[in-house]
Amino acid sequence: MYGHATMTTSITPPTPAPARRPADWRDLLALTKPRVMSLVIFTGLCGLIAAPERIHPVLAFTAILCIAIGAGGAAALNQWWEADIDAGMKRTAKRPLPQGRLDRTTARDFALVLCSGSVFLMGFAVGWLPAAILVVSIIYYSVIYTIWLKPRTPQNIVIGGGAGAFPPLIGWVAATGHITLMPVVLFAIIFMWTPPHFWALALFVKSDYAKVGIPMMPVVAGEKATRRLILIYSVLLLPLSVVPWAIGGTGALYGVSALVLSSLFLALSVRVGLRTRGEADTMRPEKQLFAYSVIYLFALFAALVMDRFIVI
Repeated sequence: MYGHATMTTSITPPTPAPARRPADWRDLLALTKPRVMSLVIFTGLCGLIAAPERIHPVLAFTAILCIAIGAGGAAALNQWWEADIDAGMKRTAKRPLPQGRLDRTTARDFALVLCSGSVFLMGFAVGWLPAAILVVSIIYYSVIYTIWLKPRTPQNIVIGGGAGAFPPLIGWVAATGHITLMPVVLFAIIFMWTPPHFWALALFVKSDYAKVGIPMMPVVAGEKATRRLILIYSVLLLPLSVVPWAIGGTGALYGVSALVLSSLFLALSVRVGLRTRGEADTMRPEKQLFAYSVIYLFALFAALVMDRFIVI
């Protein structure tokens, strides 16, 4: 009575997910955070060159190599420990461990080899005082900051800022063999620079940190308080940046450069600090401050080196 309708169903197979690239040397390199390491190497080199004493070029190269390897090892330990956290954040989800291109044991062992190798090479080739400071810097970043401070307190980057401040101190001590006021001031400059630099980033990736439960300042204290703190630290950074000139450790070239660079840093921080909720500019002032903060540190330490060789 009823005819049977014939239907032809076309089934399109699902598009296969792109295959993950197998692990190779690029994944191991990514564990060392090369972009961050470039700033570490540069400030360490500047500290070594700006020091009043010279060492053999081979030893100088070895010292900077050890700083780079130690920093890379500490960064790898950071990623090994935070692999689960990185997997939950858009900014870090494509790192080798969250992507599954490396297993955690390999990452940990690679990190430990880098850290221990850098310390022993520094000790035997250059000196045990810079090697000891290198040990402190590695522990500071990979244990004190990564394991203890970061998941527990919004002051994590304030206290943990010392982790990235060691390279010029290590470079200076590698050249001279002792600690003086000047490298301590260089350490303090980076220490003071770190909170506004990192909080500017944290403001526009706040949702990432909130999602994985990391108590960064914008997540815990809110954007308004974070902007105010950025401004406070930037105000303090300006006079601190010219202290090397004030104590006679540099000449006018560095002093004037520090004033100009830090004044611009402060001006950008004022824009961030005075922003009000509801301004629809997609965090442009924060992104500008973050980008400039990297340029600032490169330029400031470049001026330090130029001042060493140019007298005005």
